[in-house]
Amino acid sequence: MGLMLFPGDDDVASPDVSWSYTGFGMFREWLAQGEGFVLAEMDGFGGDRPWSSISTTLEPLLNHPDDAGPDLTTAHCAAMLPRLEAICDHRLPDDSDPVLRRRIEDVSQLVTVLRCCVDKNVELIFG
Repeated sequence: MGLMLFPGDDDVASPDVSWSYTGFGMFREWLAQGEGFVLAEMDGFGGDRPWSSISTTLEPLLNHPDDAGPDLTTAHCAAMLPRLEAICDHRLPDDSDPVLRRRIEDVSQLVTVLRCCVDKNVELIFG
């Protein structure tokens, strides 16, 4: 069982990205680290640090329940795209860490899904 993120356009041919719940957790921990904080220190993730103490356009994704809660709006998707695209633009040497390569591939897939949400003006569904 896992988590899939996809555009709310009712088109089965639209792109999606999926992880196991553990994999999604590790992905978000990695993104948070890149944004300069530790996810486990945040309110809702075992810590007591308030989300208002950080500034990242990725907050809607990072501070979201795994399998519940609201879907992300087109505005959220549009706001996150530039930061995620910047992460994708990070060029890796051929001998780079396979885990890092996987994270960059995950970001690339997520960018494709978010771009579809923005282009079609639909929400990002957590399913």
